[in-house]
This record gives sequence, structure tokens and C-alpha cells, in this order.
Amino acid sequence: MKQGDFVWYELCTSDPVAAAEFYSKVVGWTVKPSGLPGMDYRLAFVGDRPVAGIMTLPPPQMPPRPAWFGYIAVDDVDAKAKQIEAAGGTIHKTPEDIPTIGRFAVVADPQGAVFMLFKGAGEPPPPLPMMKTGSIGWHELHTGDWEKSWAFYERMFGWSKDAAHDMGPMGTYQLFKASSLPTGGMMTDKTAPHPYWLYYFVVDDIDAGTERVKADGGTVLMGPQEVPGGAWIINAQDPQGGMFALVGMKKPDA
Repeated sequence: MKQGDFVWYELCTSDPVAAAEFYSKVVGWTVKPSGLPGMDYRLAFVGDRPVAGIMTLPPPQMPPRPAWFGYIAVDDVDAKAKQIEAAGGTIHKTPEDIPTIGRFAVVADPQGAVFMLFKGAGEPPPPLPMMKTGSIGWHELHTGDWEKSWAFYERMFGWSKDAAHDMGPMGTYQLFKASSLPTGGMMTDKTAPHPYWLYYFVVDDIDAGTERVKADGGTVLMGPQEVPGGAWIINAQDPQGGMFALVGMKKPDA
């Protein structure tokens, strides 16, 4: 786990039982209770590897609607939270320990996109390949001004630019690397109600995944659409209102 890597993902939702069932069917995760005392926190697994959590929060802490959040690894949660605040960001939850797991904080960048800082208590397992079925294959920032956002994340986490794609009237789509490989992109999105991070879950067949979203009560908002490299994507909403995306290849016709 290197500083700047996305290392965990968490869905805060109004109905974790229904959400667990939906994502199990759509993405193929196995979801199990975590056993954490005093809270209903469910773990999503790819094989024997946990990749995400699903939980509910008390009403004062619940986002305006269900939402996925990403955890970014840092060397020092407290110091990084202070740096983010000094750079114009916001601390929504001050640094706190999760016994035996690590330390985290909930923050937002200067334009308001929320994410978590995290430092684990032990040595993490090696990351899954980004295009392994069930893994998180892409991280996409929708923001009011991607160039200002880029300056912030580059400074905070040491990310580096990769290719940039001209999307015509929609502007530039800037890819970035967190470690050695491209891990995400950012774009100016004037249609978004607020800046947010969108997470892409890998499926083995984008057409089948799209149909599972529809069949299990979700809503397809965009796609399937082909992206550079030959993969296909959809943007979608789960039955409780959480935004997510799928990425995968199209299986050839039999």
C-alpha cells in the first residue's frame, strides 16, 4: 500500500441488506457480516479477498442519498487531514482509530468531492489486478474544474498525469496514475449536482451486467459505451439511489 493508492471502498446506504443482495447479483461479490460489534457492517469479497464495505449510518451522519466513498492511503492521517484543510478542503470527520484495523478521516477536496484518508494497522494484502472481475477497475472524478482539482490531488498525493482525451464539447478527460499504472480520470462535469468520485466495478460481460442492473431494480443512466482500450462502461444507480459504474468487455457473439 503506497501513499495515494485507493485501498478500500464503502457504500453508505439506507438499506444495507437490500444493497448487499443487489451488488452480489450485479457484480458477483460474496457479501458477509463483518462481525464488528455494535454496527451492521457487511464485507464484500472477491474470492477470499475483501474489497468493500456496506453500512448504514445514523440519520445525522447519512449522506443526502446513498453514496460510495473511496479510501486513499496516506502515511499520516492527522497530518494529511491538516494539509487538506490548509489547501481549502474540508474535514467532515476528524481522524479516528478503528481498533485493530487502522486510522481514518472523512475529508473533501476544495470543490467538495468527499473521500476518506486511511492508514492501516498492519501490512495489507497485494492489490487485485484492476480488471479482475469484482475488483474496482477505475476511479473517476466529476468536478467543477478538473485542472484545479488536478493541482490539489497532485500536491496532496503525488499523483502523475497520464494521457488526456479530447471529449469535444465536454472538454478534456485527464487520466492519472496513483502508483505505476493508470488508475483513474477526472473531468469537468457541469451537469453534476455536486463534485463526486464515481467508482467502476469490473464485470466479465458488460451486456450481461447491464441486464442484471435492470433486472434487480437498478437504473442505467448511460451506456453501454465503448472507451479507449476496447472496454465498455455504464453509469448506473442502485435501487436505493447510490451512483456506481460498471466496466467490462463485450463477449463475442456465439
